[in-house]
Amino acid sequence: MLALLKKELRLYFLTPSGWIFISVFLFISGIMFSVQMVFPGNSQYSAFLANLPFIYLFVIPFLTMRTFADERKMMTDQLLFTGATRLLGIVLGKFLSALIVYLATIALSFIYPLILSFHGRLDWPTILGAYIGFILLGMSFIAIGIFASQLTENLFTSAVLCFCMIMLTFLVDIIRRYVPSSEASSLIWTIILALIPLYWLYSAGKNWLITLLAGLILASVLLPFWLFGRDLFSGFIGRSLGWLSLTRRFLTFPMGILSLDAIVYYLSFSGFFLFLTVMGLEKRRWS
Repeated sequence: MLALLKKELRLYFLTPSGWIFISVFLFISGIMFSVQMVFPGNSQYSAFLANLPFIYLFVIPFLTMRTFADERKMMTDQLLFTGATRLLGIVLGKFLSALIVYLATIALSFIYPLILSFHGRLDWPTILGAYIGFILLGMSFIAIGIFASQLTENLFTSAVLCFCMIMLTFLVDIIRRYVPSSEASSLIWTIILALIPLYWLYSAGKNWLITLLAGLILASVLLPFWLFGRDLFSGFIGRSLGWLSLTRRFLTFPMGILSLDAIVYYLSFSGFFLFLTVMGLEKRRWS
């Protein structure tokens, strides 16, 4: 894994991709910093950080689009599949390399509060808390980007997929307001969610019997809830969509609140998409 990590870091810093990512991130954030902080004489830097995540829509797809899509396009992914490194190590190596580039960019952005510190007193504990949230949010989006990259061999398609998936996490709180909350619609939504792992189970093993048994087990679990605890289904669509709301949980960090639930959520979210990436690569490896 370490050899792959070093190779990926060299690709980021010896080719324009890493420098373009850093430049674009600092350019957009610099404009926002000037407009929101310097010109109006505002010293609430944590509020500035709370408005910064939208930059992810444009920079994270560029950072992660080549991680696996380029390997697939150049057919060098076969070397990764047949090498000594396990798929988990490959995914972690690529994830950590992108994360290091991202952390280097975040470190450079510390120049903004240093500039403000010459003109007033800053609440450094709150600022550090906001940066912790910023790092966790970035980790989650990088994991999404790596997952999107392994789905295709086209770099542009990879970037568009990542952009759309990140955009969904921004819009999910708006979508939740308009989804139905009735028990019947929630039951249909629950069945759809249950069919997803069943489809994955069948596509992985091509065994109808195991898939059918798993479906019967799921049905036996859901049926008692529907018969005796039907009120639990009310509003379930909105609650389940809330799991995708990354930015809502981030808003507590700029207020200086380090929520353990939010930290565990971001780490779990990143781990979940890295797991999906490993599963996708495993399927391609044996197909």
